[in-house]
Amino acid sequence: MMTCSLPFAWIRSFGFALTLPTALVSAIAFTTPLQPAKGQTAGDSGALTINSDVQEANSETGVFTARGNVQLAYPSRQIQATSAQAQYFSRERRMVLSGDVYVLQQGNSIRGETVTYLIDEGRFIATPKAGTQVQSIYIVADPSSPAAQPAAPAIPSFTPQPANPPATPAP
Repeated sequence: MMTCSLPFAWIRSFGFALTLPTALVSAIAFTTPLQPAKGQTAGDSGALTINSDVQEANSETGVFTARGNVQLAYPSRQIQATSAQAQYFSRERRMVLSGDVYVLQQGNSIRGETVTYLIDEGRFIATPKAGTQVQSIYIVADPSSPAAQPAAPAIPSFTPQPANPPATPAP
């Protein structure tokens, strides 16, 4: 059996040499008080919530992409939408929804293959799939009706349906 005999003083100085830098780093790191983390929640004004199967963000280009069963909620603008894909271009402040898009805003709706929303302008631009048309449904108040003027239109429940429901075979 072989024993190693290192001088006790050498072990103490080596241990001290390792302990001193650790203590200094810890003292420097914890002298500044920790700030509490504050995150954005869905209830925050201006929050845009997107649920989807896959999401990715590119910090260099400022483009956020969501794919597969996309559900979008933008409460400050009273917008709800569904699509196959959504892209948010943060630098241009523009959203592009594509693939069987359905947008609902204050009871008004729009359906198309691609819908672009220009955030700063509050404007939608919709294009259809080849050989089809864009569909928009707007709630228009009758100015001659006294009951229609003071009340805002009721927002229907958000239950989007496919633009072209599948045909059921006859029995």
